[in-house]
Amino acid sequence: MAQAQYSAADRHSSDEHPDLEAGPTNSEAAQSQALPPKQPGLVDDRLHPAFYIAFWIATSSGVILFNKWVLAAANFRFPLFLTTWHMTFAAAMTQLMARYTTLLDSRHNVPMDLETYKRAILPIVILFSLSLIGGNLAYLYLSVSFIQMLKASNAVVTLLATWAFKIVPPNFNVLGNVSIIVFGVVIASLGEIKFHSLGFLFQVCGIIFEALRLVMVQRLLSSPEFKMDPMVSLYYYAPVCAAINGALMAVVELPSMTLADFSRVGIPLFIVNAIVAFLLNVSTVLLIGKTSAVVLTMSGILKDILLVVSSMVLFGDPVTGQQFIGYSIALGGLVYYKLGSDTLKALAQEATLAVNNVRQNHPARLRYAIMAGVLFLVVFTWLALRGSVP
Repeated sequence: MAQAQYSAADRHSSDEHPDLEAGPTNSEAAQSQALPPKQPGLVDDRLHPAFYIAFWIATSSGVILFNKWVLAAANFRFPLFLTTWHMTFAAAMTQLMARYTTLLDSRHNVPMDLETYKRAILPIVILFSLSLIGGNLAYLYLSVSFIQMLKASNAVVTLLATWAFKIVPPNFNVLGNVSIIVFGVVIASLGEIKFHSLGFLFQVCGIIFEALRLVMVQRLLSSPEFKMDPMVSLYYYAPVCAAINGALMAVVELPSMTLADFSRVGIPLFIVNAIVAFLLNVSTVLLIGKTSAVVLTMSGILKDILLVVSSMVLFGDPVTGQQFIGYSIALGGLVYYKLGSDTLKALAQEATLAVNNVRQNHPARLRYAIMAGVLFLVVFTWLALRGSVP
């Protein structure tokens, strides 16, 4: 469910995902209009925004790394079961929250009946299931680092889908901007040592289905009464998604499952795994309620970089110098596409003022920050060079 939850949240955010990346926007104001409503009951104003950013990055990265370990390292090669289990757990938790808490009371503001559900929600759920299946199957064949690089192209595919469905008019200036992302992803793909054509195909299918889902979400959210935060979306999506994935799992995977497959992982770890996946949705709500669209975008980029580094350290995934260059180009293009030049200029000015302020008032902190940044780059470069040797 690595990609599963990245899609449900990061794409209700992102990444994500889940969603906040639903539309091709180039300014903070435009992105903010697409943000789901905040849930002040979940947000504690006494906590610094950095806590919510760290919580979201930890849960989002943790889900992906945890599931990569379950599917690959523990040799539990049943991704359909894993997504079904996560969705079943999420459905049970959201039902309990709706019954015994007030955290999902905003669902009452969404006009929902059976006909509306079939017309507006069910197609999204089907595409969501297909994106989860395609994405999770990819983890059986590709490294976490390479998958994260491929996910950078999600913004491009979503943009093209919005043009195809005539949600926004084609803009070839924007197309020129996003072509940088494609260029970077192509360079990174050509540099992949452990390239697997079937895994690549699964990931591409997952990205396409996710882009189509985001387009349908954007069309749905164009009506004010259908604005839903990630938890309410999960409340509606999870039961049917679990049923669809479960039906496919019963046909494809169940005949070959044995008790030994489950014993290799252990029931307690399956439970912890589902809890971490569910906490990702909670952290997404908290992050949305406490930060801005700019912070969400930059947090997603930081998370992707940390995931690449973590996969290199934990799983020994090789990342070549060519991939490092290509992924850097793709990330740069992604940031420019999502934030726009005006926002980036404003951020650069704010960063300059902040650095000058720290240099004047806290010079020691600035030195430590520079040393930490240099150390990170040295370690990352060393890992990349080590991984470039077959």
